Amino acid sequence: MKTNAVRLLESLGVAHELREYQVDPEDLAAETVAAKIGMPPGQVFKTLVARGDRHGVCFAVVPGNAALNLKSLAAVTGDRKMELVPLKEVQPLTGYVRGGVTVLGAKKPYPVYADETIQLWDQISVSAGIRGTQIILSPVDYLRVTRAVVAGIATAKP
Repeated sequence: MKTNAVRLLESLGVAHELREYQVDPEDLAAETVAAKIGMPPGQVFKTLVARGDRHGVCFAVVPGNAALNLKSLAAVTGDRKMELVPLKEVQPLTGYVRGGVTVLGAKKPYPVYADETIQLWDQISVSAGIRGTQIILSPVDYLRVTRAVVAGIATAKP
């Protein structure tokens, strides 16, 4: 099935691979997805939706084995305070459901901030816009297409 994310990459001529996996609605963790598609969790990036007190909604793209550091994100965006958007607002804002959120082909072009570790890999994995499918592509292409700002916004999970 072609998602908006896949259509976008195809329209731009961006090389990518799709990897499907069995979805467990009870376990949508990035580490689980990484194991199912055969990649290290640090190479599988999850897309979170955050909101700052000054600049509003943005995407934060962090490795699957890390957590978003809201203070670091706020410092990069110029906000005083940053919080994750409540789950019930994610789909209306992005057009995607939890476990399928991606910057690619999202409803609105919110600013994108990617953790600096994205540059350590030859290939990364991001959601294809639906649960059960990941897009494998080069971080260089991903950063170019999403116009992401690269910064240290992730922290080790507790």
